Amino acid sequence: MIGIPEGADVELDLRLEAVMEGVLVTGSVRGRAIGECVRCLGEVVEDVDVTLAELYVYPERQAAATEAGDEDEDVRELQGDLIDLETALRDAVVPALPFQPLCREDCPGLCSECGAPLADDPDHSHETLDPRWAALGGLASQDDETKES
Repeated sequence: MIGIPEGADVELDLRLEAVMEGVLVTGSVRGRAIGECVRCLGEVVEDVDVTLAELYVYPERQAAATEAGDEDEDVRELQGDLIDLETALRDAVVPALPFQPLCREDCPGLCSECGAPLADDPDHSHETLDPRWAALGGLASQDDETKES
């Protein structure tokens, strides 16, 4: 429903610190998420600003922790001298996005009969006859014909 488009600019303000276990990455991530309103399918634009704090461990530290039986699946490992931030950025940004994005809080949505946007015409309605009463409508028209005769 909503996300930061691929190739869009994302502003990173990060600090990388060497610690005993590896490299600690802290800072903020800012970007613009674009999606669709869940009620009317109109465009939704949300500014995203989240904080990030991730520890990337040295491979030898991870191996020592695994041998000691201290396995943590969420531990991120350095890849030589490189840090792959993509997964950490996704894990920080996705929970900050709205689960059901709305173009505005009071979005009325679409007409369930014809799909017209109700925000354009608040008085939009359809004349519908309950099918259970449709047979009685036929009796009323027959009654009108007998009165005219």
